[in-house]
Amino acid sequence: MTSIDKPTDHRSAAPDADAPHSTTDADADARAVTEAALFEAFGGVRGMVETVLPGLLFVTIYTINADLHVSAIAALAVSLVLGVARLVRRDTVKHAFSGVFGVAFGVVFAMMTGNAKDFYLPGMLYTLGLSLAYILTAVAGVPLIGLILGPIFKENLSWRTRNPGRKKAYTRASYAWGFILLAKCAILFPLYWWADTTQLGWVLVSLKIPPFLLAVWLTWVFLAKAPAPIDVFAEMEAAEEAEKAEKAAKAAKEQGEKS
Repeated sequence: MTSIDKPTDHRSAAPDADAPHSTTDADADARAVTEAALFEAFGGVRGMVETVLPGLLFVTIYTINADLHVSAIAALAVSLVLGVARLVRRDTVKHAFSGVFGVAFGVVFAMMTGNAKDFYLPGMLYTLGLSLAYILTAVAGVPLIGLILGPIFKENLSWRTRNPGRKKAYTRASYAWGFILLAKCAILFPLYWWADTTQLGWVLVSLKIPPFLLAVWLTWVFLAKAPAPIDVFAEMEAAEEAEKAEKAAKAAKEQGEKS
């Protein structure tokens, strides 16, 4: 294995004699990078608020007046406002529109069936599908959480073949996400059949954040203990610079021979 193939593990580096706390500092830096990447990938505090607010508004209004149309329109309106606000702030399109599309599907489905509980059904089915995707991709050796976070860490898919410790962490994190979301579905789907709209709505809103935070925390724990990511973009830039230097040296040599 060449030096470029080896994961750059900050924990394997020997501490500088003049900086006895360099290893600790490197660990802290790596954890900060991991936290920042998770924050970017999942939208942070603002993303959590945007996830909860439309459903909270829907169930609150429906609890007060049992009016499906008013509840649905209010939820869609606040979702659109939040999406436009992200666009104005030039946030990523993914964060701006993912919530809008999710709420819109719920509104359309509920309006078509006339059943207020169906406002929540598309999101529940999405959660079920996502839980299975996390588990099945982990079983297949291509954990979904690695596909999501790889580009953010600038490692792309290098963890699959060149960084086995990191692949193991991504696999564990994907299993964690999958089983946490599956447990959430095990609570919500029986309520969809047996509970009324307000009961389902309040339970669903209460389960928006805690499972998410648990999954993110476990992901952070697994990645904080894993080898550092391989920055494939830096490698490509270094290879390009080396190629340019080689061409320049070759050209200088040929020029010298001619003269």
